[in-house]
Amino acid sequence: MDISFILNELGEDREHYFNAVAPPIIQTSNFKVDKVDELKKLFEDEFSGYLYSRGLNPTIEILRKKLAALDGAEDCLVFNSGAAAIFASVLANIKSGDHIVSVEKPYTWAQRMFDVVLPRFGVSTTYVDGTKIENFERAILPNTAVIYLESPNSWDYQLQDLKAVVDLAKSENIITIIDNSYCTPLYQKPIELGIDIAMQTATKYISGHSDTLGGVLTGSKKMMKKIFDSEYLNIGSGIQPFNAWLLIRGLRTLQARLERIARTTQGVLSYLKQNPKTESVLFPLDESFPQYELAKKQMKGACGLLSFYIRARSRQEITDFCESLRHIMMAVSWGGHESLILPKCASLTPNEFDPKNKEHRMLRLYVGLEDADYLISDLDNAFKKIYER
Repeated sequence: MDISFILNELGEDREHYFNAVAPPIIQTSNFKVDKVDELKKLFEDEFSGYLYSRGLNPTIEILRKKLAALDGAEDCLVFNSGAAAIFASVLANIKSGDHIVSVEKPYTWAQRMFDVVLPRFGVSTTYVDGTKIENFERAILPNTAVIYLESPNSWDYQLQDLKAVVDLAKSENIITIIDNSYCTPLYQKPIELGIDIAMQTATKYISGHSDTLGGVLTGSKKMMKKIFDSEYLNIGSGIQPFNAWLLIRGLRTLQARLERIARTTQGVLSYLKQNPKTESVLFPLDESFPQYELAKKQMKGACGLLSFYIRARSRQEITDFCESLRHIMMAVSWGGHESLILPKCASLTPNEFDPKNKEHRMLRLYVGLEDADYLISDLDNAFKKIYER
């Protein structure tokens, strides 16, 4: 299916809403029916039609169709945040006494679920270095129900060999879930590689404007209905019509934004690599990246998130660098129009900072829609705060 068709036309039956170019926001809590038997059918299977906007809604339906098509999946559910999507995908596929294998250091709220919430119900998690398939093989137990992946992750961009993990999981009848937020469906298609559930946080590149939250799950129609009938309806964590409309708006420019961001990132990356205050950089499609060959194999491209290690002798030097930036904002997340920086040492006190610990000198940079020269000038001025010491 052509990406231009997906982004601009799929799911948009404009003759049903006055031929409006932009779809309407169907801001309603419930829907009327004309026949008692219609109501009976909806009570029995709310996935079959419109009953209550906690379930299905016409505006959200347009978004679901587009996101499923982008992933090459049969169906899609959209949640009010990425954390909600992760929670529902895992919870729907485990029971008391089950075991999960997860990549080490997953997204904060995934790890909180694994470490704090699920143990209360007798569900255990083993974390593995996902760069080697044998680590997954060793971690699997007779009661392993889910393998949780994040490829690339959002700090050091470690990858997993998705096809190898899929083959292993299928041989053991284990469900695979991946956080695909870094690549989006444009640059990596886990469903086509055999992953059962692909998740992404729509807050980031899908939205593109840093003005709404959202989480996406795609997979088979059977799997999406399973999640819809339980966690989606019961927790009530589905996205609201207005937020879905904002994400539809964001999708219009997704391809153009990613292409521009990718180009600008190459310029910023080149600058950082030649800067004497930069020790090294991490970016999946840079030849210096440890898993570069796997990244080329699995990913069609990379976006604007990279990390670099700064040559700093103290936490204060990193503080001065970040606080000297005038155009690159200090904030979490990524995927919007604005460039962002996040120092890992923000969680440390000055006394805890160890300049010999590379992780303490790590900064994550998100490259937004600004011109490359504009961002490089900002970085250069901030580096001078350290040069002058």
